[in-house]
Amino acid sequence: MELEQALARLNETPFILDVLRSADVLADAVDRFGADSVPTLMSLIADDSDALTSIAAVHALARIYDDEAEFALSELLSSDRAYLREHAAWAFWTRLPRLDAVSRLVGGVIGGGFTGALAERTLQQWALTTPDHIALALEGALASEERPAPRARLAETLGLIPGPVAGRALCVLAADAGENELVRVAAMAALGDRSVDARARAVVQEFAEQKGLLGDVARLAAYDIDLSLNPAGPLPGGFRTAAAERPGRQRGLTVAQLFLHADIDRGLTRAGAGDNGGIATLLVRLGDSLLAEPGIDRVITLSRGSAAASLAALPGEHTWLSEAPEESHERHILAPVPLLAEATSTASAWPTRVAAERGIRRALLALGPVDVLHLRMADVGSMAAATVASRLGIPVVFTLAPDPHGVIHALDMAGTLTRESFGVVDEHEHYWFRTRLVQRLAGQAGHTVLFPRPELRNDLRELLGIDIDDDPGRFTVVPEGIDVSVIEAALIEAEERPASGTEGPAEVAGPYSATAAFDLLDELVRALPPHRHGLPLAITVGRLHHVKGMATIVEAWAADPALREASNLVLVGGDLANPSADEQGQLDRIERTLLEHPAARDGLILAGHRPNDVVARWLGATRFGSARDGHQPARPLIAAHGVYVCGSLKEEFGIALLEALAAGLVVIAPNGGGPATYIDDGVTGFLVDTRAPAGIRNGLRNAFELAAAPDDADSDRVSRAQNLVHAEFTVSAMAHALTAVYSDVAGRSSEPVQTEYAQ
Repeated sequence: MELEQALARLNETPFILDVLRSADVLADAVDRFGADSVPTLMSLIADDSDALTSIAAVHALARIYDDEAEFALSELLSSDRAYLREHAAWAFWTRLPRLDAVSRLVGGVIGGGFTGALAERTLQQWALTTPDHIALALEGALASEERPAPRARLAETLGLIPGPVAGRALCVLAADAGENELVRVAAMAALGDRSVDARARAVVQEFAEQKGLLGDVARLAAYDIDLSLNPAGPLPGGFRTAAAERPGRQRGLTVAQLFLHADIDRGLTRAGAGDNGGIATLLVRLGDSLLAEPGIDRVITLSRGSAAASLAALPGEHTWLSEAPEESHERHILAPVPLLAEATSTASAWPTRVAAERGIRRALLALGPVDVLHLRMADVGSMAAATVASRLGIPVVFTLAPDPHGVIHALDMAGTLTRESFGVVDEHEHYWFRTRLVQRLAGQAGHTVLFPRPELRNDLRELLGIDIDDDPGRFTVVPEGIDVSVIEAALIEAEERPASGTEGPAEVAGPYSATAAFDLLDELVRALPPHRHGLPLAITVGRLHHVKGMATIVEAWAADPALREASNLVLVGGDLANPSADEQGQLDRIERTLLEHPAARDGLILAGHRPNDVVARWLGATRFGSARDGHQPARPLIAAHGVYVCGSLKEEFGIALLEALAAGLVVIAPNGGGPATYIDDGVTGFLVDTRAPAGIRNGLRNAFELAAAPDDADSDRVSRAQNLVHAEFTVSAMAHALTAVYSDVAGRSSEPVQTEYAQ
């Protein structure tokens, strides 16, 4: 296709997603071995009224093998538009090293963020052919940079560069007592990749005797060196890796799954904080359920954690530990991956790629052999894990969802994401990179799992450009599921509590007991003005993130006087004590709404994140009511017949919605994606347009009316919803379906090849 035709197609494309897919058409149309296309592309890049086309032109420029194109691309690394700098750093990854661009890429590393992560990745690629030049450039930057955080990033990048120049510099940084700990930790972690370097091994061994973070990282580096030198042999202290303990094939499959943006523990105590959403709950429950399936021997669930926690989860007795960890025989292993950085949102976590790759590689080698790795979401964890899996020969199963495609389309339709604003939005959300990552993950996967959607084939074709009919054997639809026993137990406790006339079941109260859970909700409602007591609840559970629409729910409820006066609104989720940037953004929007509608403040409860078991009991209390009102003993503190509301812009499936349905609540949910496959509109809930408060507001009105229906009608509705969940959406059913997928993928693959990572 001629360049003019490609440009016309790009300009005539009505939707942003179509432009993203058409970008390759523009790149394919350029003159690859001449400069004729460069002026046209540069004029497109200069036009800041169409950031979308500007970005497409940057990637097209990278296809031209010409000095003028390379010079222009190098200049873009210093652009005053951040999104052009990051896309130029990304585009250079496919090019041969260019000396005048190295210093600019090093400058990107110093600046950090997503641009820094892309620059680091490109320098790593270039170092395959020019390692000493890259290492010397990084050393020069270290000599003039005094700030700890940029120095740490430079040290980490040095760790990706092979050869003695980088190795010597890393040893000096790691051993220097006068250096900032951030820098020493980054250098020490990198030394674990240099098992063939005697000096690196000596430095690691010296500091592995120390306590504290640097000592923990040194012990992890020593572990990496031992795995690299003898991946199936004895570890320090004579203990052998899990792989060495089970020569040949184990009795059943070992399946690994991960989500690195959650602090996953068995009690799910951090659910709803930061990015600890429904997937954290799902992975714990699913991992346990998989072990009940014939053919599954072990499940390894990887999430973020500290260096010390990662050490404790690894097999082996270490001679440098004063108290050697006990060998774990658990079949569902929770393996923390130390990202060596403060917890951050999914959108901001890309700079943790290097630490993620090291931690994932270490866990899979030490706890393996792993037969199948299941990836979900287009995030840094999946990107890092896919790289590790490729190098270790581990087959991948990928859950493919139109994410971020669905969000992009929703924002496009709402008019809040335009060609002009795309670049600025992309700086934070990285939509372009994530859509390409989805393509890569889907291409690498041995099998693709899909969520149910009302128009599945059409949505995949329209949103992702994938036609599943081309190769139907590679795709399986698997609904997510919940542990209904948790909800059932909570409903019994909630129903008995008000009927007994007591403040809770007769039991010893613990931090997550039924008594403590119900009492906590009672305290939150009691803290409201007395005139707010005795009202039903509208409850929502999820992350405080704009995609989850928490602030939009508040706007919908607060702006309707009748709705506001007839109910209290409970938002469960978010770290209120130390909110992330995304959480603070939602809190600020909520505060603006309360300033506009001050009466709403009396009925709004921001409960913060709560453990999953506590949330289950609160759903029960929302349905049945709870406790007696101290001001008016004749009425309950919380009235029965509350509802559940989800304001997500998109919901691929909806674990919290399924839990609410299983609890017998009328639900309000977005009218697309997974919820439309299991919510009977007008019968068990209401499917609404969640992009604006009006849709949610109408849903709330209808939901409260339906929830207050006569007993017979209410009983029929509840039975219908609960029977559906029991029949189709349990976590055990999900585990059974996935086991068939895992067995098929593992059966078509050879044994994992545990390759060496030494530099």
